[in-house]
Amino acid sequence: MADIHFGTDGWRAIIGEDFTEDNVVRVVTAAAAAFAEDALAAGYSFDRDADGMPDDAATGATGNAPEAKGIPALIIGHDCRLYAHEYAELAASVAAAYGFQVKLSEDYCPTPTLCWSVAHDASAVGGIMLTSSHNPAEYLGVKLRMADGGASPKEFTDRVEALLPDEAPEARGGWEEVDLMTPYLAALRTLVDEDAIRAAHLRVVVDPLFGAGRVYLADLLRDMGVEVTEIDNAADPTFDGLHPEPIPPWVDRGLAKAAELEADALFVNDGDADRIGAGDRFGHFVNPHRIITLVVSHLVEDCGRRGRVVSTVTASAILDRMCRRLGLELVSTPVGFKWIYAEMAKGGVLVGGEESGGIGIPEHVFERDGLLMALLLCEMMAVRHTDMAGLVDWLFDTVGRLEFTRIGVRITDEEMVRFRGHTIPEFAPDAVAGKRVVGIDRRDGVKLLLEGDAWLMMRPSGTEPMVRVYAEAATQDDVDALLAAGEAVVRGE
Repeated sequence: MADIHFGTDGWRAIIGEDFTEDNVVRVVTAAAAAFAEDALAAGYSFDRDADGMPDDAATGATGNAPEAKGIPALIIGHDCRLYAHEYAELAASVAAAYGFQVKLSEDYCPTPTLCWSVAHDASAVGGIMLTSSHNPAEYLGVKLRMADGGASPKEFTDRVEALLPDEAPEARGGWEEVDLMTPYLAALRTLVDEDAIRAAHLRVVVDPLFGAGRVYLADLLRDMGVEVTEIDNAADPTFDGLHPEPIPPWVDRGLAKAAELEADALFVNDGDADRIGAGDRFGHFVNPHRIITLVVSHLVEDCGRRGRVVSTVTASAILDRMCRRLGLELVSTPVGFKWIYAEMAKGGVLVGGEESGGIGIPEHVFERDGLLMALLLCEMMAVRHTDMAGLVDWLFDTVGRLEFTRIGVRITDEEMVRFRGHTIPEFAPDAVAGKRVVGIDRRDGVKLLLEGDAWLMMRPSGTEPMVRVYAEAATQDDVDALLAAGEAVVRGE
């Protein structure tokens, strides 16, 4: 059986290799056991007569808690990958055999839809999403979500790993198919000024990259009076060879279409639509650093809201500049939205986001939402009477311009051992690519803080066999020089 581990956000594997029916059953069985332990502790009860329901010893239960709340529910969703619905049905049958009420999305849905549905269902104690997010088409995976809709913390996924059975249990049960999209989309509409958006007569391009946001975001915007051209929206589990990640080069089709139509904006979502990338009428990419900084400005200056801003150690210095300008506390976390979720759970957070494009507002749900970010950017363009290019120009005029690029460097197992064991704890140069080092952050890989708000970071990926190298500086030439230096360090050159 496969050696299964949860990475930055879930377990992912190649369909037909490690991602098999048996391994999905093992993962869902372990997740159901962990959810059951928490549900019993919270006062829920289980139907011990359910077909195939394990006995109390198997669930770790010692009897139902007093003042039982009834039978807990698990909600299951899936994206648009090959066999995703079939695997979701399998997951539903396994969770149902464990004694849960199981509610399975009747069609593909974004991960934020599942998260919002869990958070707004009083009976739900968690959610299971069949998705591989931004990974190539041959991958599928499992994300686990907690009762508040937030990402599962490491403590929970560690428990799931410890509960993994050696063999796949055969017990199965029945489930209910439900419409998750209609109430979720209705909720999104309440979070923005629909009248302002309608009055702005915006024209946008939407590129879901064949993922779980396809049709949903485009139709929602059309209902708000936006003229939408949607591309890459076919039911194609191969993604036409694209990686469903909203960064170059995978956004190039959308950028070309936006330039062709001189659209006010381009919105790109990843495979499960919890991330966003954007573009302007000139075909210029608007990276997530700029998006989250614009969203922070909009929420504070246009909507009158306040709160802490949370981002990962890979956040742009532009965001720091904006937060200082607005008098907001900026909290930095390791990479992974689960760390941002932990800050959201403490309260007082306005917005949280990561450089990969996952941005969330806890007022909505403790999770990223690429659809909501597109709506907020439309609202911002509407109330400021400009387009995406105008917003970016305003941003540069206000806090200055910095360029950013991230690359992935694939290395051997031996090189990875050296990188983890020596580079991360010991690398401490005085300068890199001609820029003086003014500080070092080793919370997640190694980040070199450089003069002029530039920085270089190298960290092992939590989901892929590679080291990610990040760089930000005043010019793209400076960024390219930093990336080359970082790659050389990673390879031990």
